[in-house]
Amino acid sequence: MAYDADVIVIGAGLAGLAATAELVDAGRKVILLDQEPEQSIGGQAHWSFGGLFFVDSPEQRRLRIKDSHALALQDWMGTAGFDRPEDHWPRRWAEAYVDFAAGEKRSWLHGQGVRFFPVVGWAERGGYDATGHGNSVPRFHITWGTGPGLVAPFERRVREGVARGLVELRFRHRVTGLSRSAGSVDTVTGEILEPSGIERGQASSREVTGAFELRAQAVIVTSGGIGGNHDLVRANWPERLGTPPERMISGVPAHVDGAMLGIAEEAGARLINRDRMWHYTEGIQNWNPIWDKHGIRILPGPSSLWLDARGNRLPVPLFPGFDTLGTLEHIMSTGYDYTWFVLDQKIIGKEFALSGSEQNPDLTGKSVRDVIGRARADVPAPVKAFMDHGADFVVEKDLAALVRGMNALTKEPLIDEAALHREIVARDREIANPFTKDLQVMSIRGARKYLGDKLIRTASPHRILDPKAGPLIAVRLNILTRKTLGGLETDLSSRVLTEGGEALEGVFAAGEAAGFGGGGVHGYRSLEGTFLGGCLFSGRTAGRAAAGAVG
Repeated sequence: MAYDADVIVIGAGLAGLAATAELVDAGRKVILLDQEPEQSIGGQAHWSFGGLFFVDSPEQRRLRIKDSHALALQDWMGTAGFDRPEDHWPRRWAEAYVDFAAGEKRSWLHGQGVRFFPVVGWAERGGYDATGHGNSVPRFHITWGTGPGLVAPFERRVREGVARGLVELRFRHRVTGLSRSAGSVDTVTGEILEPSGIERGQASSREVTGAFELRAQAVIVTSGGIGGNHDLVRANWPERLGTPPERMISGVPAHVDGAMLGIAEEAGARLINRDRMWHYTEGIQNWNPIWDKHGIRILPGPSSLWLDARGNRLPVPLFPGFDTLGTLEHIMSTGYDYTWFVLDQKIIGKEFALSGSEQNPDLTGKSVRDVIGRARADVPAPVKAFMDHGADFVVEKDLAALVRGMNALTKEPLIDEAALHREIVARDREIANPFTKDLQVMSIRGARKYLGDKLIRTASPHRILDPKAGPLIAVRLNILTRKTLGGLETDLSSRVLTEGGEALEGVFAAGEAAGFGGGGVHGYRSLEGTFLGGCLFSGRTAGRAAAGAVG
């Protein structure tokens, strides 16, 4: 029986495009499958902020950030917390990825036309000791053009492959099985879904119009994770994070459902670290949703007062932007699945960025003029739209009205005005004290010693109750599903492994389906800016390895 292609790639997201582009460079014939319509090419990367983790980059050096491979590896290992026998390959992938981020990653992307915003962000700051979780220095580099700008060169390379007759793009092809016709997995079967003209990200029809069976010498699985499947998220929810949230919003569309992971497992693949996941604690309901339960993440600066559902400040060091999963663990121990930011217009204007390409039209559109306009605005237009229309936002001139608005958004009126007033006044007193004992106030002052934060990410220290900084703002924060940190176990050649540790012949995996490498390159936690990069690195590796494995 003849092969239909040298390699079949399942999933046309960033990892699938990177793998296909490498196969094209090697002259291999590829069929690229995806269950969604063609307008969704690029997958979740299209919607991203475009953040990338680099080590000792020119952007860092220009801002006098002293970074090194040794420091980055220390941060990665302290954050990952690898502690399981099955962490062998994830640890190896982590070492390889830090090598990549400190080495050719930036020049490789730069050579394809990718450029970067000059100010480096400081995500996941940690707040523990030197060997614990967090980035010791700013490493979050924003792609000029955000997610679409990062997808573009890989989509271009794939479409060049189509023009050369090396790539077939088959959208609306939903895979339902992997099987063998010889010694290795070489057959992909599935259903053909009816054509769909929906816009990117919207729910597409699941009406089946036919079936397909395709054969190739190798298969690469790049189908993504489980973040759109809340039932599966809850089923895999780790005990260490408490009881799964009663209510969650989605950072990804519903078709990110994890179905392909189960199909690969049925074919003999080993799925590891199912309980490791990355969900955000600063989610807000999108006032203009594209998919069901569509949520947006706030990328906060360090100044907002973070309160639990009852109005208590979160414990040290759970400040905005410091420890995502540590904060999630604490939230789930409170008996409630939401928290609050309390702040003022001066803080929101400088410190709130919204994750997503569509929420950053200036950066996505590569408009220098609009970026300057954002910096000069009292409140950036996308953030102002949430202030005006967002279901989770309360904006008032005085604290009494703010508390009434907060309590109106929840099942129970849990916020006590007098207690909240005492909390804010106590914090405001520390702002006037250069010898403060408040570690969040120390962190705000420390952040402003970094030029990037002082320019665009951290408001000058001031009293929240200062009328000149108003109005007052409260934001109800929801749990936002996002990334799967576990996945198909792979060796350093992206070959999928079986329960016995042998290669599942003919099968490779990359991207979120492979835990961004090895079945969980991040371990328990992420340093941020490492998901898109993980898709690129593992996709490139899988494409090159599969190209070398086929005749």
